[in-house]
Amino acid sequence: MIQLRALLLAVLSGLSTATLAGAEAPKVASASIVPEGDGWTVRAVIRHPDSGWDHYASGWQVLAPDGTVLAFAEITHPHLDGEPIQEELTGIQLPQGVDHLMIRVRCTLDGWSARSYRLELQP
Repeated sequence: MIQLRALLLAVLSGLSTATLAGAEAPKVASASIVPEGDGWTVRAVIRHPDSGWDHYASGWQVLAPDGTVLAFAEITHPHLDGEPIQEELTGIQLPQGVDHLMIRVRCTLDGWSARSYRLELQP
């Protein structure tokens, strides 16, 4: 009975570790902002362990410091084998006086990531 219990605990421990490893939230690896035309372009490199059409990074948004969504884009397909996702949003209008933006990423399984990327604006 003790051996069976130890085996069961070992199996459950392995499952929870595997589940946590596979549940990595999407994140912004890097981002930049440049003026273009009469707006701004934000470029981002996004990472997520996409596993297929049922679980992949599916969108991202640029927010003002107060949480106002300034721009949003869908990501329309999975990027397998750890391939970085390179995205850009153009024509973004910045509110007066902002010194940074926030970028959030969404995945099809877990929704919006709880962690945002802070993009500092140069004076």
